[in-house]
Amino acid sequence: MKVLAGDLGGTKALLGIAEISGDRPEFILTRRLASADFSGPEALLAAFQTEASTQMQGIAAACLAVAGPVEADGRRASFTNLPWQADAAELAAELGMPVRLTNDFVAVAAGIAALANDQRLVLQTGEPLADGVRLVIGPGTGLGMAVLVPDGNGFKILPGEGGHVGFAPMDETQLRVWSALMEGHGRVTAERVISGPGLAAIHEILSGESCDPAEVGTRALAGEATARRSVDLFLAAYGAFAGDMALTLLARGGVFLAGGVTQNLLSLMDAGVFMAAFKAKTEHATLACRMPVVVVKDAEIGLKGAALLAGQQEICH
Repeated sequence: MKVLAGDLGGTKALLGIAEISGDRPEFILTRRLASADFSGPEALLAAFQTEASTQMQGIAAACLAVAGPVEADGRRASFTNLPWQADAAELAAELGMPVRLTNDFVAVAAGIAALANDQRLVLQTGEPLADGVRLVIGPGTGLGMAVLVPDGNGFKILPGEGGHVGFAPMDETQLRVWSALMEGHGRVTAERVISGPGLAAIHEILSGESCDPAEVGTRALAGEATARRSVDLFLAAYGAFAGDMALTLLARGGVFLAGGVTQNLLSLMDAGVFMAAFKAKTEHATLACRMPVVVVKDAEIGLKGAALLAGQQEICH
């Protein structure tokens, strides 16, 4: 079955055409586009159609993963960090094929099934339960989340907006960050801190220097002390939040860490800062230690998950 898949984020959009065979999509064509270069998903897909040309022929269905909430019927979606709306019926008319919309982290969760062992970085082996709840979480332009709940012989994927719960500072320095963000934005959500823009905000608050988050990461990876301090605070906040969500769900099936910022800081994820905060749960520290924690190294897992969802008889949303 030939499908069109899209992973449409606030910063970048990945689009691809794949053949579905079993639980692994084989991509014929993939493209990465800058979301800011387009006025909306229609313009983005039109540009891809023009480039893909004859390879668009024979596509049976499409699934587009959207960085934002999707309505319960899967027909409309809003982008959290872009002034975009998506309407499945309008996109289907433009593309000439059935289109379903799904949350971007629902697609990431779907892609876990196709994740190869060499695309996993295990931070904590834990004591996994085969039928345990699984949590998928990660920062990019925003902070995404989805949950896999045991459902008969498999798992049902539930979207979540956990990134928009309130941020809880864990020490005086994090409280300083919270205070500055509170003054500038009002309510401080986890996403204000644990995201690409959040990393840039942390660095500016701590150092007084306005800097692109990618540059902060690059400088931290190179060993620069000021940038590393910002990244360490970010990883501590990320770890604490992931641990809180894992406790909330009792995610004994595993916690999977994805998202663009996770990818960019991959070599620092096992430095100890993240896991120390993840496990710092006082009376429930032992329970936190039983939860497997895995970094997803596959940067295209959302696109692969969207392709798998497009190939299903009924697409999760």
